[in-house]
Amino acid sequence: MKTLHSLTMPLVQLQRTSKHLRAWLLFRLSEPSSATTASGEETKPVTVSNLNRKTKRSPKRQNRKDYPQLLWVLAVVSLTSVMGNRFYNQPKLDVGKAAPQTIRAPFDASVEDTKTTEEKRKAARTGFVPVLMLNNSLTQDIYQELQQSLDKAEELRKMSGTFPFVDIAILSESTQGYLRQTKEWEWQAILALVDSGENVNPLKPPRELSNRTEDSLNLFFAQAVNELQLYRQQSSPQAFSKLIESISGTRQAYARVLRQLSDPLAAESGRRYDVSLLNLSDEVWKETRIGITQSAKRILTQGIPPGLPSYIVEQAVRMQVSTLVPLEAEPLAVRLLTGVLKPNLAEDKEQTKLRAEQAAQAVEPEIVSVEQGEVIVKAGEEITQADFVLLDYFHLSRREINWLGLVGFGSLVTGVVGIFWLVERRVHPNLRRRDHLLLLLLSLSTPLLGIFGIRYTDLPAIGLLVGSFYSPALGVTVVGLLTGLVAFSMTVGWEYLLAGAAGGLLSAVMAGRMRSREELAWLGGAVGLTQGSVYLILTLIPSAAVGAVWYTILQEAILYGLAGIAWSVVALGISPYLERLFDLITPIRLAELSNPNRSLLKRLATEAPGTFQHTLFVASLAEAAARELHCNVELVRAGTLYHDIGKMHDPLGFIENQMGGSNKHDEINDPWMSAEIIKKHVSEGLCLARKHNLPKAIRDFIPEHQGTLLISYFYIQAQQRSQQEGGMPIQESDFRYDGPIPQSRETGIVMLADACEAALRSLKDVTPETALSTINKILKARWQDNQLVDSGLTREDLSVIAEVFVRVWQQYHHQRIAYPKAALNSQPSAV
Repeated sequence: MKTLHSLTMPLVQLQRTSKHLRAWLLFRLSEPSSATTASGEETKPVTVSNLNRKTKRSPKRQNRKDYPQLLWVLAVVSLTSVMGNRFYNQPKLDVGKAAPQTIRAPFDASVEDTKTTEEKRKAARTGFVPVLMLNNSLTQDIYQELQQSLDKAEELRKMSGTFPFVDIAILSESTQGYLRQTKEWEWQAILALVDSGENVNPLKPPRELSNRTEDSLNLFFAQAVNELQLYRQQSSPQAFSKLIESISGTRQAYARVLRQLSDPLAAESGRRYDVSLLNLSDEVWKETRIGITQSAKRILTQGIPPGLPSYIVEQAVRMQVSTLVPLEAEPLAVRLLTGVLKPNLAEDKEQTKLRAEQAAQAVEPEIVSVEQGEVIVKAGEEITQADFVLLDYFHLSRREINWLGLVGFGSLVTGVVGIFWLVERRVHPNLRRRDHLLLLLLSLSTPLLGIFGIRYTDLPAIGLLVGSFYSPALGVTVVGLLTGLVAFSMTVGWEYLLAGAAGGLLSAVMAGRMRSREELAWLGGAVGLTQGSVYLILTLIPSAAVGAVWYTILQEAILYGLAGIAWSVVALGISPYLERLFDLITPIRLAELSNPNRSLLKRLATEAPGTFQHTLFVASLAEAAARELHCNVELVRAGTLYHDIGKMHDPLGFIENQMGGSNKHDEINDPWMSAEIIKKHVSEGLCLARKHNLPKAIRDFIPEHQGTLLISYFYIQAQQRSQQEGGMPIQESDFRYDGPIPQSRETGIVMLADACEAALRSLKDVTPETALSTINKILKARWQDNQLVDSGLTREDLSVIAEVFVRVWQQYHHQRIAYPKAALNSQPSAV
């Protein structure tokens, strides 16, 4: 049996070698640029690893050299054709141009100038003064506040005491007013002079008084002294003492009220009064209160519109109180009313809208009339709007294709496409043809909507889609450049365009950060709010009447905000279809693919549980490293979960699924066949991935995580068997994966995590330094085998990755408390 096996081995090897030779020849015929280099390597056999490295790099160089420039030309031509439609039928004799000759009307005509008519109607709508109506609730609140202010004034007057506080036959009203508010030292001087019985001459007051008071106060002082002395002479001492006590009590109450009025911390209503309130007699105050109430009623019945200047309100108040309030109380009444009165007129939105529309419809159409033979425009004169209407009506405006304008606009579009190309090379250089086609279709949608007369631009949807599919920078670039082209080439209202651009820029910037469709829905609401607010501000600035905002501009802003939300909903709705049609990945789609409840991952967990656990640990390692290196963490997570799905074709062919049972490869006892089983998990994985419509970015992890690695265990086993049996030399290519090697940092990280997973699981009771040394050896081997040459990873990145892997390993293998035997035999603790 052994002899038979030794005889058949060279034949099997020859068949396998011829198979790879045929593949090598086919490859060289399809890639002539690499044939010379490969054929020159006479001393080194051409392996699958070498072939894959050439096949992967060569298309990159060839694509960049022979990039389908036809697609860029198509972009320029299509954008110019769609957005430059105004150049197709452009009048040569347009408004603002000089007439080349005198043009006369061929026949009588009356033509409506629709443009001017619509401008006048729009001005009538936005400039219409709003209809106001009395707001009974506001009016009642004002009456209530006025009543509270009058009651407060009444309370202050009662606190200061009645006035006059004694019979005017005893003391005159002026003297009582003076004694109540005079300063304490004056009051004491008056009492001293009254006690001395000395008469005071108003023209010659006491020396200390003349130095401290004015002449008018000297007169009141002398009058008070003389009247008190007279009453003392005519009354009993008891009556005079009672009078002095009454004056002193009134002075104290008056002083308390004065302090309350002058308190800077008093309420707003308390600052509406001054000392004149206390100096009014009861009769005058009663008349004043009635007059204030009547004045307020008259003014509020007429109504106070919002925005009325305060000086106009004050003039109206003065006019009313001058006929209803005593002269000495007018300042107090004016002050109190101006502090209480507020606008009590509110806009009647329905009537305002109706009247505004009636005003717009009342605008007569702008009719331009001309008689036969009458001169429309003379030679050299500038063509006006009315002239152009007639010229266009008579087909004399000379409409034709403006080739110069069209070529100029094409040059502008070329420059815009060039700017996009520069930005693309910097922020997203790996766009495919299908990506450019999608961007072109999205860009064409905006001018097409403008051609069909739809004012609500889809810039929010474009920003959201491009920002989530590719990058925020690319989304901002597309929205910004598209806004500029539309503004230059199409007749779209600038307020609509800028509002749409604001929503588009916001969605482009934020879309890439969203991690669920719910977050994207909230983003749609923010886009609508932004779009409506920007439209409101831009429309409000040139508006002639503020009131117009509440019936036309505000409603239009709300509609435009709802349009922004609607476009966000449209983008959310078509996003899954575009993702599948154009093979795109977004953070949301990657999160959905990473859901362990997806059918393919549930099958992996059930049919190959060991592989599934291996995958989870590899994902933990790779995610941590990707986060540290600022790679696409979502892509690494999703790609790692699917990188070994091909092992489901033969789970027992891989040791992690054997669960301590017999090794299938020991029974096979053929390293070539075992190597084919191992390698087949890549091809089977790709078949499964295509069957379940996984994106190409995810499928790339399946072959690239193995690269062109050597299946060393079976390779060495085959070498040993060949040496023992004296067979032909073993071809290394038979035991290498077909590749390609990792083409991105993400797939390179997964390759390294996959290589280190088994080694880290096997490490028990070792120090972190030992674990780090083991990992560094594995990473060094992958580096020296040229597996990472196309991945973009550097030697510095490998050092960071090694440290991250050790940190994750420590987290998985943390220490636990060693329980004593007695504790183990009892109820376990929850430590």
